[in-house]
Amino acid sequence: MELERYGHGGDIWTATETYGRPLDGWLDFSSNMNPWGPPEVIGRLMKEQWRDIARYPDPAVRSLRRKLSEVYRVPMESILVGNGAAELIDLVIRVLGPEETVIARPSFTEYEQAVRKAGRRIQDVFLRQDDLFDLKDAEPFASRTVFLGHPNNPTGRLIPQSVLERLHETETHLILDEAFMDFVPDESGHSFLGRAAESERIQVIRSMTKFYAMPGIRLGFLVAHPDIVRRLADQQTHWSVNFLAQLIGEAVLDETGYADRTRAWLLEERPWLIRELGRLGLRVIPGDVNYLLVSLPGDGRWNAKRLQRALAERGIMIRDASLFRGLDGSYFRIAIRLRPDNERLLKELKEVLA
Repeated sequence: MELERYGHGGDIWTATETYGRPLDGWLDFSSNMNPWGPPEVIGRLMKEQWRDIARYPDPAVRSLRRKLSEVYRVPMESILVGNGAAELIDLVIRVLGPEETVIARPSFTEYEQAVRKAGRRIQDVFLRQDDLFDLKDAEPFASRTVFLGHPNNPTGRLIPQSVLERLHETETHLILDEAFMDFVPDESGHSFLGRAAESERIQVIRSMTKFYAMPGIRLGFLVAHPDIVRRLADQQTHWSVNFLAQLIGEAVLDETGYADRTRAWLLEERPWLIRELGRLGLRVIPGDVNYLLVSLPGDGRWNAKRLQRALAERGIMIRDASLFRGLDGSYFRIAIRLRPDNERLLKELKEVLA
């Protein structure tokens, strides 16, 4: 049975069904969540305000949009909040309806799924391993509709600013998924949120669940020109952002200490884990965020699918990255977790690969 039959990591339900472990018996490296767990403020809010679920949530998500406007310095009318980034990916393709969308491979599979569901065409552009899967050249994308991860998933690489600027100068319609941008120390120097608020040819989608470790609370937002936001809002399902999600989203944006601790931890842990994986003979794509794309030696003894099964037998979940178009069977993806968890992963990898 495929551990990723629903197309995502973090599916402990399928893992438990397949291997018979309890739900709390897994060390999950397949889901790219902040390993520090949800901020404590979430627990306090749910305890204090749970009775308020007796009321309908604000259909316009005004309080959270106002807070997002203050934090990211974009107009409130340029913000649409959704039931996770997944809803917004689907919504922007369904409503804007480009006849053809260019996707750089490898990339997040939900871009393709959204385009297919809308009955539209896809044009693939495959990135090169020798370039660390960086998007080096703007020309294959210029003057077209392009859906790009920034940083990209599963590679963890930011798009070079020179390429984004070049695309912005052309008639390119840019849809950027910045779901992991919070993990980048200088996110304001890379994000296109400000440009999106002013241009009808740029839409930026952000997730709030990865950085704040709350995937069970579906929450994301999109920044776009106000005219585009109105079109999207008209087609959005009513009440898609529940009361608790709105309340929690607003609260976590004030958790600056949590954010600072997360970025400081990652700056130290990422290079350490890259170095240790290299000592096991693994090749690591040096990403900019909280996960790593790794390839196995090319001697044919192991592939990602077999490694995934072997580690699952030991209670560890990883992503089989060969399921991303543009990657071969040697690639797997892991989240960066806290040091004790990373040390256990390294120990199990060493034993399995030996």
